[in-house]
Amino acid sequence: MGPFPILVRSVVHHVGRKSNPFLSQLFGRGSYTRRVSPVSGSSYQWLNQSYRSLILQSASESVKMERLSGSDSGIIEVNLDRPEAKNAIGKDLLKGLQHTFESINRDSSINVVMICSSVPEVFCAGADLKERRTMNPSEVQFFVNSLRSTFSYLEALHVPTIAVIEGAALGGGLEMALSCDLRICGEDAVFGLPETGLAIIPGAGGTQRLPRLVGKSVAKELIFTSRKIGGKDAMLMGLVNYCVPAGEAHLKALEIARDINQKGPLAIRMAKRAIDRGIEIELPSGLELEEECYEQLLNTKDRLEGLAAFAEKRKPIYNGQ
Repeated sequence: MGPFPILVRSVVHHVGRKSNPFLSQLFGRGSYTRRVSPVSGSSYQWLNQSYRSLILQSASESVKMERLSGSDSGIIEVNLDRPEAKNAIGKDLLKGLQHTFESINRDSSINVVMICSSVPEVFCAGADLKERRTMNPSEVQFFVNSLRSTFSYLEALHVPTIAVIEGAALGGGLEMALSCDLRICGEDAVFGLPETGLAIIPGAGGTQRLPRLVGKSVAKELIFTSRKIGGKDAMLMGLVNYCVPAGEAHLKALEIARDINQKGPLAIRMAKRAIDRGIEIELPSGLELEEECYEQLLNTKDRLEGLAAFAEKRKPIYNGQ
């Protein structure tokens, strides 16, 4: 897998400034490079391998990854664990997310990812505004660009992702949930993009992903007013897939993850690719894309196993081959 994506303009703006304190904290000490290469079919660019190495040097204690076992093997839980700041996203937590998402994308044994919170009554409170106040405008721009590209990377993961939301998902927390394929919440969940109240706009994908999910008019009203909504309203407007009694979001998400985990993993990945890329193009081109994705599954062992299991009236055993 290629190096971790980040918006190139913000990085090039800082190239050569080895004394920049924000770069030192985010990437560690070292040289920086201007080399980039575009990714076909993507709206963002990828940095040179040297950036990836620097990022992987510093994982965060605020992001923990757990691999489930037994019949749940193939399911990964990513837990946000920064209770003192209600999982607010600062530089350290951002590094942890980047490291974790890259690790997931390199691991072919992973079939489903659940993004959860270890902190009661909160999913993610958004950006760490206390930390933000210590940054100058250039550092703020670099950080927000990094956060936006991190969520784009999350959205582009080759496996399905499920946001498990209990409590507050605000600002960058909601933008992270919007970058997942599915969203499951408890009735006590609270969603909102409060940025206009701080004289800015959602800068990590909120202005783009929210209207694509709930419609332009509804998204405008939520963003213009910074209005917060509960889990039931989020369900009615299509922001979440399921709203369950408070405290049961994880159980419901695990139920869905298990269902996905039993399906052919290559088929799930091709289905995600066909849907995500197809929705952005005209129908005829989308159908051609569907054909290409289908053809990639014709000669797989999993497809033959599925046919054999159907004929023998047994549960298929898929190996992702």
